[in-house]
Amino acid sequence: MAKPGYGKRSAPDQQPRTPHDFALLPARERYIAGFVDHLPDGAAMSVKQLTKQLPLYGQQAISTSLNALSVAGHLRRVRCPVGTGDETRWAFRTFWSRTARDNTWWTTYLATETAARTAAPAAVPQQRTAPEPTSPAPEAPTPATTPAAPAAPTASSAPTAHTAPTVGAVGAAETAGSAGAAGMARSAGTAGMAGTAPKALPAAFSPASRFSPAYLALAELGRKDPRLTLSAHDCTTLEPQAAEWLARGVTTDYLITALTAGLPTHVDCPPRFVRHRLTDKIPPHQPTPHTPPDTNTPPPTRHLLVECTDCGRPGPPQALPDGLCRPCRTTHPTNHHPPADPTQIAAVKAHMTNLRDLLKAP
Repeated sequence: MAKPGYGKRSAPDQQPRTPHDFALLPARERYIAGFVDHLPDGAAMSVKQLTKQLPLYGQQAISTSLNALSVAGHLRRVRCPVGTGDETRWAFRTFWSRTARDNTWWTTYLATETAARTAAPAAVPQQRTAPEPTSPAPEAPTPATTPAAPAAPTASSAPTAHTAPTVGAVGAAETAGSAGAAGMARSAGTAGMAGTAPKALPAAFSPASRFSPAYLALAELGRKDPRLTLSAHDCTTLEPQAAEWLARGVTTDYLITALTAGLPTHVDCPPRFVRHRLTDKIPPHQPTPHTPPDTNTPPPTRHLLVECTDCGRPGPPQALPDGLCRPCRTTHPTNHHPPADPTQIAAVKAHMTNLRDLLKAP
């Protein structure tokens, strides 16, 4: 019973379920009403689906019983528009009420926004995709180890003799000390240069942050075509005119293309040529781009259309009292005759049996 087709929707404010809910209905309608009342919300309630679930009755009997239940105030067939934009589809629902309601209650309820939200199909949540695993960041290279400096001579290694050193010994010691100091200085300088990375220029020194887009577009002309190479003074002079182009809604690519298109074979004075094109080819003001609708605003409320329970003709709730259109109300009058006496039914059956026996006699 989960297939689409007049899915069941329960009406609000119903009385608790009791064994005598549909006691005033005929036997067939009471049996079908009890079955429909125990169906969950969303179950299909078309005539064909109910016929499959209730083998005691055929499609004609089920259709007639649903008409009687609609007249008794227990159900209404509706259709609600679904879809966005130009695409519009219809979803068919059946509102069911265990408690019998009159036409005024059904008309008031089906015209509310609550009924429209109840009849609308539930939105399917979008499945979130798991994020792709990211590869681990490469480890930073370890800085080069600085070679250990040679240990300084200790006091124990100093000569213990009390005699004064000779002139040759003093000169050799000074020469060795100078060579060792120079070697240590070179080693320390090499290690400092190897471990120090070149520093990047701060963002304040980048050309994009110092100059305007109009200035950068004029400076780009020389790269696009050498015939329009401009100096820094020329770019500063022509910057206000180029900024006027950008203020009208064009991009820098459009500005560069308009200035470099159809150049002559030789340009004698690039600044004067660019100034002439900036003046003569200035574009009109661009229209304001269409802003997309806000996705957070709720969609407009769409009212329900009630269907005739018998023929399916749609219409507003007030135009279909008892859930039937005018032709169907004429064909199926609402004033039902009371059920026949069981004794009379038995008498009619006995009379028909007697007639058959008489026909079989020779």
